[in-house]
Order: sequence, then structure tokens, then C-alpha cells
Amino acid sequence: MTPFSQVPSNPAQAIQSVSYAEVAAAANRLAGQAHCTPVLTSTTADRRVGSQVFFKCENFQRTGSFKFRGAFNALSQLSPKQRQQGILAYSSGNHAQAIALASQLLHIPATILMPEDAPAVKQAATRGYGVEVILYNQATTSREQLAQTLAAERGLTLIPPYDHPQIIAGQGTAAKELIAEVGELDLLLVPCGGGGLLSGCAIAAHALSPRCQVIGVEPRRADDATRSFHSKTLQTIDNPDTVADGARTSCLGHYTFPMVLHYVSDMVTVSEIAILRSMLFLWERLKIVVEPTGALAAAAVLEGIISVPNARIGVIISGGNVDLKQAGKLLAKASAQEKPERFFPWSQELS
Repeated sequence: MTPFSQVPSNPAQAIQSVSYAEVAAAANRLAGQAHCTPVLTSTTADRRVGSQVFFKCENFQRTGSFKFRGAFNALSQLSPKQRQQGILAYSSGNHAQAIALASQLLHIPATILMPEDAPAVKQAATRGYGVEVILYNQATTSREQLAQTLAAERGLTLIPPYDHPQIIAGQGTAAKELIAEVGELDLLLVPCGGGGLLSGCAIAAHALSPRCQVIGVEPRRADDATRSFHSKTLQTIDNPDTVADGARTSCLGHYTFPMVLHYVSDMVTVSEIAILRSMLFLWERLKIVVEPTGALAAAAVLEGIISVPNARIGVIISGGNVDLKQAGKLLAKASAQEKPERFFPWSQELS
């Protein structure tokens, strides 16, 4: 198998596998390839939470999410033989698109495994980059086992979506850029699925803003990482039912679990309605398109789950690849449960 299938033998080895030096090196590789995404602010959000909030908008990244950072960083370090033979990845959508574009830019053949029920917009975008897409039923098939089998049969290098040192280092460049632009932070809130973005950003924050507390945010229906963090024992959950499809991972990884325990200050969860409320806020107030997973970290601060007065708070908005037809249905469902003015009681203040 390829070196990327190797896993650390102990937590210390995992933690040492990615340092801030690797994040800085990833930033150099990504220069001219990844976008330096904008940081937006909102007086309404600041007034609501009683702190200064900086939204790092990875929905403006290439392929619409932070995933391009890790994908390009990993693929750019493949050997000539690995590039020639090709790569394989599995993803519900954002990692798939990122790998597809990175492989196109680097002229590497790519095969992507995607669940049959992945958002249509993400499936179409992935195919649009010219890669081979293989669909599977995630209710009956383990994507990890299928990926290992296909990679071995075809001689492909497997690039997992989060549990990979070079993926983690690439994702950490998002926090590196944020802190470089706005200065040191008191808090950094980061969405968490498999923990690649959270781990990378925590490593960067630890180096660049040592007093900053990094907090991971999960859907309440997909709280495996939160339970793992508080119990110090790896917890799993199968195919969680959440609107945040990018956070439907079953568990943290061999690399990301030790990193989260070492670098992250806390983990919290947010409800489905909170995710939708926050997504709507970002659309209406910041005038940006954000997918449910992308609104996770924002939900923690906008809903008051994290409340630190007079603080400087960084929020990673992880992506904007939303299926607009599906999003309309979700928001309509949310509106039926609560009146719009209860979503944002402060919205009347500025009308």
C-alpha cells in the first residue's frame, strides 16, 4: 500500500506528524493556487454576541470550500510514479470536488467514490472536472473498505478526506491567513466533521496566537467528536442524520483524534434549527451563500452556545456548496417550526 495508508502507532507520533512548519510550507505550495479568502464582519453579529467576530469565508475558496487547500497540498507532494498511476478519494462532495480540481491542475488521473445520496450539485461539480465518479450505497457499503479495495486493485494512491498529515497541514492555512489578516484572537471556532480542518487550524492558532482557545463545533445529531473529546475515548456514529452533510463522518481519525485532544480547548454541538438559522443569517446579513456545514461554527456564537463578552472571535465558514432547491425546503421547514422574528430577534433593531 502507499505511505498514505500508514497510521501512527501512538498518539505522540500522530501529534508530531504535523507541525506549524508543515502548515507554513503548505501555504507556500498553495500560493498562486488557492484563493486568499476574504474575512467579513457584521455589526449586527457583533451587537448580538457582544464581541468582535471575524468570519473567514472559505465558501469563496476554489471549488467552494476549504477542502481545496488540503487536496492541492497533498497531491502536489506525490512522487512521479504516484502521479502517473493516479489517485483515489472518497467524499460526500467537498473533498471530491477539491481532489478533482487539484488532480486536473496537476495532471493526475483521479477516481472519486461518492455516496448515491450526495447532493446533486456536488456530484455534478465533481464530474465537471473530468474525473471518474463511482457511486455507492452508504447504508450497505463501507467507503473506507471499498476505497482500500479499489486502490489496491488499481494501484492508486488513496487520499482520505481528513485523516492525512498533508491534508491537515493544508487545511491549517485557513487559520494562518485569518490570523495574519486580523491579528491575534481570543477564540477560534471551527466546524468539525472528521477533524482535519479543526486540527490544522488549531495547530496554526497555537503557533500564531498562543492565548487563543480553539473550539470545534459539530451538529448535535453527529456528536461523535464531541463525545470523543470529553470522554478521551474514540466514539463512533454511523451515517448521522443531519442537514450538515459535510459533518456526517463516523469518527475522528488516527491522526485527528490525538491532535484534537492535544490542541483543541473544547468541543460543542449545535441543533439542526440553529444550523439553519445561522445559515439564513449569513445569507441575509453578510450576503453570502453558505451551506449548512459551513454555518456550524457561526451557529455556536450566534446562538449563544459560546458566549465570551468583549472578545475577538474568529469563525471559519467552511463552504458554500449548497443545493439551493434542497436548502429552500430546509429553510421552509425551519420557518414552519419557528416564526422568522424568533430566528433573529435583533433583526428588527436595524429595520
